[in-house]
Amino acid sequence: MNSTKHKFFHWGAIGSLVLLIVWCVAWEMWIAPLKPGGSWMVLKAAPLLFPLLGVIKRDLYTLQWTSMMILLYFTEGVVRGWSDTTKPWLGWGEAAIVVVYFLCAILYVRPYKKAAKQAAQELLQKVNSSKTK
Repeated sequence: MNSTKHKFFHWGAIGSLVLLIVWCVAWEMWIAPLKPGGSWMVLKAAPLLFPLLGVIKRDLYTLQWTSMMILLYFTEGVVRGWSDTTKPWLGWGEAAIVVVYFLCAILYVRPYKKAAKQAAQELLQKVNSSKTK
């Protein structure tokens, strides 16, 4: 894979994850909290802090599981974007940020998955050829 594209996807994943954390906190504390002065809903940003270091360090396992976990935020964004009558753009914005993260994480991990699959196939061929000798 092109090194420039690889860096782009890594930085895209970091940037969108950080943006999602800031978005969730700002949404629930200042822009449109469920209760005036902020609400406990701001804690929804806390689970996003756990994988942040792994994403920064390019940990493939972290990028893989967060690409699935983050879909919960996509669901929340779509539901609140569809149902909120005052500021639906906050929900749709959350969903859009999640889509960016998902694509960047998947596209960053993709060449590693291909290489692992190729290595597994080569090993299997090697094992099978040694059995026939």
